[in-house]
Amino acid sequence: MNPLLAILITLITFAFMEFWAWFMHKYVQHGPLWVLHSSHHVRPSPRPFERNDWFFVIYGALSTALFLTGNNGQHWWFWVGVGIAAYGTVYFFVHDGLIHGRLPFWKKTDSVYLRALNMAHKMHHKTQGRDHSEEFGLLWVSPKYLRLARQQAARKAH
Repeated sequence: MNPLLAILITLITFAFMEFWAWFMHKYVQHGPLWVLHSSHHVRPSPRPFERNDWFFVIYGALSTALFLTGNNGQHWWFWVGVGIAAYGTVYFFVHDGLIHGRLPFWKKTDSVYLRALNMAHKMHHKTQGRDHSEEFGLLWVSPKYLRLARQQAARKAH
């Protein structure tokens, strides 16, 4: 496969995964699959693994299947699998590692964007039930949280 096409498919898949994650989070995880996702809204989590972690396993299995059947990059769906795996990796480090502190080496950041992301996620967890949550995405941050994070950084700098 043409390397530029492979990169394009990977990037489009990665970008699509942000929309897909938002959609699934809002309408499926806070809907019919709340039985799995609810474990993520319990604070603090009593175990290192939550029922919610099954979503990571599902997307990992999908990505793996695309890799295994993609003939080492000869088929376009191999690169879809790469995009899904890349998004899952970013998701793990940002969401589980930074925001929820499941990786002890990454506790604080001075990044305005990551602080805004953290604020938005805290707003999502403000309600522990399945209804009335907001901010369902991972990487896209509402402008209001970016403004708040910039204001917070400016106050800290003075």
